[in-house]
Amino acid sequence: MKTLMLTCIAALIFFCQLQAQNNNYDSALAKKLQADDHGMKMYVLAILKKGTSTNTSKAARSAAFKGHMANINQLASENKLVVAGPFEENDKHYEGIFIFNTADLDEAKKWVSLDPAIQAKYLDFELLQWYCTAALQEIPGLHNKLMKKVF
Repeated sequence: MKTLMLTCIAALIFFCQLQAQNNNYDSALAKKLQADDHGMKMYVLAILKKGTSTNTSKAARSAAFKGHMANINQLASENKLVVAGPFEENDKHYEGIFIFNTADLDEAKKWVSLDPAIQAKYLDFELLQWYCTAALQEIPGLHNKLMKKVF
């Protein structure tokens, strides 16, 4: 009886372990995307908000935001920027987000500081570490297949 009980417990533990494994797991993709055992990884989220600039020159603002878009495209092409996008008007003065492909706040600060709209103080930013699916890095490739026009 004791042996049967131990066998049943062992079988139950084995069955539970089988249930915890993902049959779709792709170890090569997980390694490529630096995923942990849960398919997740750490990123840095930049919340872009209205800056302190009082420069009202349309030409200066236009140049800064043209550079902002060029910087976004450059960082994305280098796999440093995974996702970026604007917010609708809101009472918090949030303008948009960047999600950087790093867990290092100093590295992300260096990258976001390259942005001409940040340098001109049209935008400011806050950085936070963010834990999310490692598959997020696949979004830029998918996006390129969906867009008809480039910014």
